[in-house]
Amino acid sequence: MKVRGVLFPMKNLRICLAQINPIVGDLKGNSKKIISFIGEARNRKADIVVFPELCLSGYPPEDLLLKPHFIRDNETELNKIIRASKSIFSIVGFPYLDKGRLFNAAAMINNGRLVDVYKKVFLPNYGVFDEKRYFTNGETCNVVDFGSEFRIGVNICEDIWHADGPQRIQALQGGARAIINISASPYHSGKIEEREVELSRRAKENHAYIFYCNLTGAQDELVFDGGSLVFDNKGRLLARAKQFSEDLLSVDLSLDYLKFALPIKRKACTCLPISSLKVSSLPEIKEKEWISTENRIEDKLKLPDEIYSALVMGAKDYVLKNNFKKVVLGLSGGIDSALTAVLAVDALGKDNVIALTMPSEFSSAGTKNDAKEVAKRLGIKLISVPIGNIYKKYLSSLKNPFKGYKLNITEENIQARIRGNLLMAFSNKFGWLVLTTGNKSEISTGYCTLYGDMAGGFAVLKDVPKGLVYELSRFRNTQGKKAVIPESVFTRPPTAELRKGQKDQDTLPPYPLLDKIIDLYIEKDMSLEEIVKKGLNRKIVTKVVSMIDGNEYKRRQAPPGIKITPKAFGRDRRMPITNHFRG
Repeated sequence: MKVRGVLFPMKNLRICLAQINPIVGDLKGNSKKIISFIGEARNRKADIVVFPELCLSGYPPEDLLLKPHFIRDNETELNKIIRASKSIFSIVGFPYLDKGRLFNAAAMINNGRLVDVYKKVFLPNYGVFDEKRYFTNGETCNVVDFGSEFRIGVNICEDIWHADGPQRIQALQGGARAIINISASPYHSGKIEEREVELSRRAKENHAYIFYCNLTGAQDELVFDGGSLVFDNKGRLLARAKQFSEDLLSVDLSLDYLKFALPIKRKACTCLPISSLKVSSLPEIKEKEWISTENRIEDKLKLPDEIYSALVMGAKDYVLKNNFKKVVLGLSGGIDSALTAVLAVDALGKDNVIALTMPSEFSSAGTKNDAKEVAKRLGIKLISVPIGNIYKKYLSSLKNPFKGYKLNITEENIQARIRGNLLMAFSNKFGWLVLTTGNKSEISTGYCTLYGDMAGGFAVLKDVPKGLVYELSRFRNTQGKKAVIPESVFTRPPTAELRKGQKDQDTLPPYPLLDKIIDLYIEKDMSLEEIVKKGLNRKIVTKVVSMIDGNEYKRRQAPPGIKITPKAFGRDRRMPITNHFRG
């Protein structure tokens, strides 16, 4: 972390970015948290405190927005926040009902009074976003004038990703010296670099300081990584908040400097759905005593630490926000279940993670020993429930109906379903949430058993390809005094152990090749022919594409999981189950 300290013997402005972790639908809890952060910002002698997009409702609130009583209760809590905003200017994201239309909005509150409301102009309706289902586009650019010396423009998330967005009118027509953007920007690997490039560009284009306040925390499949940012009017980074945690980032600016840093006048764009520029005037910011600033620049997490942190936050928030205390998972001795167990311990603590080992006649001594060793190194409780006798009962019951048919995948899947049944029994009996352990490579191709290893409440590795599972596991082994995953788990060929001598590569291509095809077909949306032209074997590509296309019905029934790639199953990729288009 870098800290820049400066003394200002002149008028100055202190802005605090309150990067908070709300809970969707917890209007009273979110309101209480917002008021607490307003108090802390006031204690820091801040002039302005900024909160993320829709932080009062939580993001995304989805069809809660269709409930009239939810909107009414949201307004009640906003009024509490307004009354609590004494001696400070607060910007708070909330759903705003105005004349029968709902807006994604920012309340601008000054000294206990609602001054104005900004309505989001650009509503994203791609990937994980579905805002046009609920909201109406705003049409007005809002600028707040602090005594004619300093003006700020306020906008929301997607607005600032457009070069011709509201910030252009706010800065170049409205004279705003600073643009405050409140955001709920979901995480995927490399997203913070994308934000920094775009925000730096917006600052330079508009000759304005950019204050970007992002949400943190996790909501179902989505993780919000925080990392709020401030850029000066030349596009240079001034401050960065912590990633994957709540933070209150304070930044000080000299108003005397800003007064003379006039933007270049340009003809305003005409392509925006904006009908007017609205300026609200407030009392001039008073001159304060000299203050020492601490414009923090927190270090950015590097890969794979960034992804690992996202998975830990995603697991922790999903479990705790859904009122669970403990989780249970099947610990097979393989790499996927080992990493899932480690992530669960890092998220919840060792006392809140229970593992079941459920060996069969096909389980090797190596995997059974590794399951015990992983549990021992993590310090978690390991319960052994052999499935051999249960499996024999199934075979006995099915002997006559299956007479004359050879053993095949049916009998393999029975074992996986027995294990799923046992995990759910422990969940029902003790109130533990079941974590599934399948990775994206398996889920993509359907190399998983419906109602078996797919049975559970949350899929931590759902968006993590097999190669990345190994990389994250290696990374985690370097983070402590002792490796938590034994080396034998890495070197043993992956196997489901549902028949004698079974290996994953009996059914699937080698994982490096499989992951490459999955990336090209799912992430890059390439056709079969385009993938083959990359130099890949046509027969293998055809097989993998067919497996992906043919297993959408399984993915629809899979539990939610944490999004860490640009295109995750579920919110990002929604394909029809009944579908005759191939390749």
